[in-house]
Amino acid sequence: MDHRLFYVVGDFLVSLLIGMVAGLAAWALVGPGWNMWLAMAAMMPLGMVIGMLIYFPLGSRLGAMEAMIPAMYTGMWAGMVVGMMEAMMPLSLRHALEMGAACGIAEIIFIWIANTILRGVTRDSKAR
Repeated sequence: MDHRLFYVVGDFLVSLLIGMVAGLAAWALVGPGWNMWLAMAAMMPLGMVIGMLIYFPLGSRLGAMEAMIPAMYTGMWAGMVVGMMEAMMPLSLRHALEMGAACGIAEIIFIWIANTILRGVTRDSKAR
């Protein structure tokens, strides 16, 4: 993941957008009559497809692999969380959008932290 401001802001905003769109789709499709586990299973792939559709026009600007994983991961989580919540009780549109946005923010923070940990400590090439 690139640490330049353009990429950091871009990743954040795209994750926020995908979370909100996936949450909106889950809110529109799932109702309180759904089984909670069925809603989760149905909204997971739908959220991933939404993430991928939004990723395609933005992947060339933010980097192919750097943007694809967070996009699909955000869509998956936002779809599952909002779908399961909507199956348990009716949500307002605002609450569904807020939960989708929260999933997007939490996901990108998780990806940044995981990426930092996985990179580990690197040494400067001049230091011995």
